[in-house]
Amino acid sequence: MIWRFISFKKLNAFENMAIDEAIFRENQRTDTPPTIRFYSWSPPSVSLGYFQATWKEVNVEACRRYSVDIVRRPTGGKAVLHENDLTYAVIASERNPLFPPDILGTYKVISSCVAGGLSELGIEAEMEGEGRSNPDDSLKAACFSSPSRYELLVKKKKICGSAQLRSKGIFLQHGSILVDFDPLKTCALLLPQHGDQTRQAEKLHGSVTSIHDQVGTSVSVENICHVIKNSFEKKLDIKLVEGCLTLEEESLKLQLMSDKYMNDKWNMEGKVQSDGSKNSD
Repeated sequence: MIWRFISFKKLNAFENMAIDEAIFRENQRTDTPPTIRFYSWSPPSVSLGYFQATWKEVNVEACRRYSVDIVRRPTGGKAVLHENDLTYAVIASERNPLFPPDILGTYKVISSCVAGGLSELGIEAEMEGEGRSNPDDSLKAACFSSPSRYELLVKKKKICGSAQLRSKGIFLQHGSILVDFDPLKTCALLLPQHGDQTRQAEKLHGSVTSIHDQVGTSVSVENICHVIKNSFEKKLDIKLVEGCLTLEEESLKLQLMSDKYMNDKWNMEGKVQSDGSKNSD
């Protein structure tokens, strides 16, 4: 089975989200092969989950001071600081026989592919079976404060966070794999100003790890992409063929950037969801 692979690029937050949604929408409209895409973010950005209240769960003023963009994802989940991570997007039909019909089953399949790639780097990641809550309420806005079911842990610390959107028979799954991690900056940007941020950062550091923490800084993003791509091919028995956006996807991307993702009303306030979509973290 042939899937499209869109190779690693570093783009701004608004274009990244517009590309993923454009692919997702075109998959709803046409019968196209699944797509996997790898990317990072420039400048550094905070992505909000679809349902999050921006001013309650992100320190907007701190983001402005650090020149960090804020964008609202179409997927659910919690806020993520994208500065030293590798993000993936998987877009496919809910009816694809490689995936169970439920959200958690899809998480499990995709997490196993990511874990296989990390294993090639010498990192043994395990899937969280039940999910756990963080007793520190001040950390609840940050994605990496606690794992959900079937997210990946290394030595009991979270290394990858995921979120998903389903609508009209298609799913979009986002995942953020930490290449490096700065708990102090994460707390400064994603947590309220009240409270002892040094103590909060220490707690966050105790529950989060990264590729560089595990195997050192010599591992490049290109190498990470390579091993994870190979793992998807091996575990799903697919062939990933490098491609690019179609003309329709490119046109829709530009429209979404202009009308939605570069619009403060969307990013700061969100909107009423009326298309029957289901978001999950």
